[in-house]
Amino acid sequence: MATSTETPLLDEALGRLRALTGAPEATFREHQFDAIRDLVEDRGRVLCVQRTGWGKSAVYFVATALLRARGAGPTLIVSPLLALMRNQLAAAEAMGLRAHTINSTNQAEWSAIESLIEADQVDLLLIGPERLNADRFRERMLPLVAARTGLLVIDEAHCVSDWGHDFRPDYRRIGDVLAGLPEGAAVLGTTATANDRVVADVVEQLGRRGQDGAAPALRTYRGSLARTSLRLEAVELPHPAERLAWLVEHLRDGDGGPRLQGSGIVYTLTVADAEQVAGFLADHGIAAEAYTGQQDSEQRIRLEDRLQRDEVKAVVATSALGMGYDKPDLGFIVHYQAPGSVVAYYQQVGRAGRGVDHAEVVLLRGREDQRIQDFFITQAFPSAERVAEVRGVLDGAGDAGMTTREIQAHVNLGLTRLEAMLKVLDVEGAVRRASGRWSTVPDSPWVYDGARYARVTEMRRAEQRAMAAFGTDGRCLMRTLQEQLDDPDPRDCGRCAVCTAPRHADAPDQALVREAQQHLRSRPVEFEPKRMAPNAETGAMRRIPDEARIEAGRALARRGDAGWDAQARHELQGGRLGDEVVAALAELVRGWKVPVDWVAAVPKQRIGGVDATDPVLDLGARLAAALELPWHPVVVRREERPSQADQRGAAQQAANVRGAFAIAGDVPAGRCLLVDDLRQSGWTLAMVGGQLRRRGASAVFPLVLSTS
Repeated sequence: MATSTETPLLDEALGRLRALTGAPEATFREHQFDAIRDLVEDRGRVLCVQRTGWGKSAVYFVATALLRARGAGPTLIVSPLLALMRNQLAAAEAMGLRAHTINSTNQAEWSAIESLIEADQVDLLLIGPERLNADRFRERMLPLVAARTGLLVIDEAHCVSDWGHDFRPDYRRIGDVLAGLPEGAAVLGTTATANDRVVADVVEQLGRRGQDGAAPALRTYRGSLARTSLRLEAVELPHPAERLAWLVEHLRDGDGGPRLQGSGIVYTLTVADAEQVAGFLADHGIAAEAYTGQQDSEQRIRLEDRLQRDEVKAVVATSALGMGYDKPDLGFIVHYQAPGSVVAYYQQVGRAGRGVDHAEVVLLRGREDQRIQDFFITQAFPSAERVAEVRGVLDGAGDAGMTTREIQAHVNLGLTRLEAMLKVLDVEGAVRRASGRWSTVPDSPWVYDGARYARVTEMRRAEQRAMAAFGTDGRCLMRTLQEQLDDPDPRDCGRCAVCTAPRHADAPDQALVREAQQHLRSRPVEFEPKRMAPNAETGAMRRIPDEARIEAGRALARRGDAGWDAQARHELQGGRLGDEVVAALAELVRGWKVPVDWVAAVPKQRIGGVDATDPVLDLGARLAAALELPWHPVVVRREERPSQADQRGAAQQAANVRGAFAIAGDVPAGRCLLVDDLRQSGWTLAMVGGQLRRRGASAVFPLVLSTS
């Protein structure tokens, strides 16, 4: 109950809340007004750990309006997703707040927004965390914004902690913002997915000591994380074909309508799976589209809007569609594969049932889940050896520094891994970037914290084990989620499949399973040719001449998929591909409809000619016969080299192939179909194909069993 001294503030806050919600009778939920009062009256630092749908945005919108009315500077919100930014801008403007955003899609507006900030005509500014690491924003706009900020909001604050399921290095730059805040600025962190360890780390990050050495107190409000609208169930379907069939049965119209009502999200762990699942559902008349981080922002925004309007039954998404997406009547969440932790799972299922009384949440557990999770865990932190290698290269560059591409030419790291490493080293003070060039920080006290990385990795292994046990140990599923998040009051929900009975565990129709298996095997993978190649001496990338470039290629499967890959790998290990695989490749080429004139292959072993003991040469000869094309085994392997899988950077990958193959004999002038078993880096096909082009082949079309 509000005291007499709180009543004026409470009345004013309620008025702002009702303007925001459009509901004349709206009232605050538990802890909402407490947080607002701390921010407005005490200018304090607050962390709200509350379930999705609790109303965290109401706290910072109302607090912004009250603080601005009292002469405070604008609110700065650091938010992770464009989808959330758009929703937040609309809500803020409906409340009468002058809200703007600075992100990668509106650079033309930045100067105008900067002028508005200087004129104090911005009440609320939303930015993505990556802005904190952008040279122009960090050097020019951040000091201006931070010095005027009245309230700093860190949405999805668990991203600050590398103990969390979704650590983002850019969030660590919030420390720069905290250091630049004016005296008396309030700070609010919000999250729904933080256990005790993450909360402790976030408290440490947000309550950092100021210049006077005093550590500001940070008040934490934690509520129950139970979601009463969600009904949870876990179903074991090891093979992807079974899960594809299950999805069709549950999402398409049948007697009485689909089993899963409304529209919803199907989560996958990889981009390839998102595209494959969406394709199979669409083939069966289900309005479904893939949503991944590889799509441009305009395409993702279009899909989000279509889902909002129920124009699609399901968006098949990677984790790119997660935090911040708000569709109150989302009817279901299905996981095609299990995420790496129960905490990440809770965050994703929290998209459903926010404005309806009931939503179905189903976890379809697959055989490949652990393999994919293992990849993400092992890629999370760079090794001490790789870090030392990168810092050594930068030390040698001196004050001039190097671009990311220039660094990559000297280290055995892929570009994505290198960029991620540099970002971590940057926020931790080991390296710095200026004008797009990296250099080491002189006299930096930074040391490689291998012990911490090992502890975080072991924690993620423990979370992986907990996710594997989810739904198998006889515990209430909602209670398990609450306990993993250290909810202070976990209870059995009385609604999940464990508390009641399974609804969705029936085996899918076997005819549909067979159709799904055929689908997994029927869609060849397209891949683009290399257009740039590293210089052999400097590593600098340069354009491959037209007369040496190969064409776009096809693969029968993607490495690790549930289609042809497992069978092809097994037969390769046995020394010879079976007739079924050869027939599938021939069918792929016929459907590809490329006008090839002859066939060659990349030998797997250091032998030449038509020696049938080489499984790839044997495959090429049999494929040529099936296609009734001439077979020309003109490619020979001169040297054995390490696996391309061990070479991470383009310069190292290209160097590993350079000189390993040669052309023996006359090369026909027509169009070549070049066969190989596995495309890992793409450089073997590019370089062998380039040699064939220079020796007279008019075009080279690469064809492989699997591509990474």
